Amino acid sequence: MNPEVDTFIAELTKWQDETTKLRAILLGCGLVEELKWGKPSYLYGGTIVVVIQGFNDYFAMLLMKGVLLEDPAGILVKTGENTRVGRQIRFKSARDIGELEPLVKEYVGRAIEIERAGLKVPADNNEGLIYPDEFQQRLDELPALKTAFDGLTPGRQRAYIYYFSAPKQSSTRLARVDKCTDLILDGLGLND
Repeated sequence: MNPEVDTFIAELTKWQDETTKLRAILLGCGLVEELKWGKPSYLYGGTIVVVIQGFNDYFAMLLMKGVLLEDPAGILVKTGENTRVGRQIRFKSARDIGELEPLVKEYVGRAIEIERAGLKVPADNNEGLIYPDEFQQRLDELPALKTAFDGLTPGRQRAYIYYFSAPKQSSTRLARVDKCTDLILDGLGLND
C-alpha cells in the first residue's frame, strides 16, 4: 500500500468506498500501487496496468491495454469515440464492485498476462486520417509546419486533426489551425 494513495483516498469527497474496495482487489492481484496522473495506478513490471478513475456519474477501472483483452462478459467500455487502446469497467456503487469482483480479478489477471508476454498495441500510422482543407492548405504553404507535424507522435497528430475537424464552419477550423501552429512548430501536442 502506497501512503500517497492513502492520502488521496482520505481526501476524496466522492467514491471513497468504491476506491477502497477496488484498491483492495487490485492489491490482491499482486500489482504495485502508485499515484500517477493524480490517480491510484497499479503497475506490473513498472508498467501501468490499471488506473482507478472517479467521474460524476460513474466510477471506473481503466485497463490501459484493454483493447488487447477478450471481453466475453461484455463489460469493457471504450472511453471515448476516438479512444484506441484503453477500456474501462464501470461501476455505480461499491456493491457493483463486489458483484463484479470475480470478473475484475479475471480481467486484471489477463491484463497482467499481456504485460508478462510483452504484448504491444500495434502502432497506428494514421492511415485514413482525413486532414481538413484548412489545415492541408497551411501544410502546403508552410513546409516547416509539415515537417514539424510529421515529427509528432501519431496520437498527437490525431488529436490535432480531430480538434481541427470538429467545427462546422471553415472560419472556426482555420482559427483553430492558426491558434495551434506555434505549438506544432515547437513539437508540442494539443494538450502539452
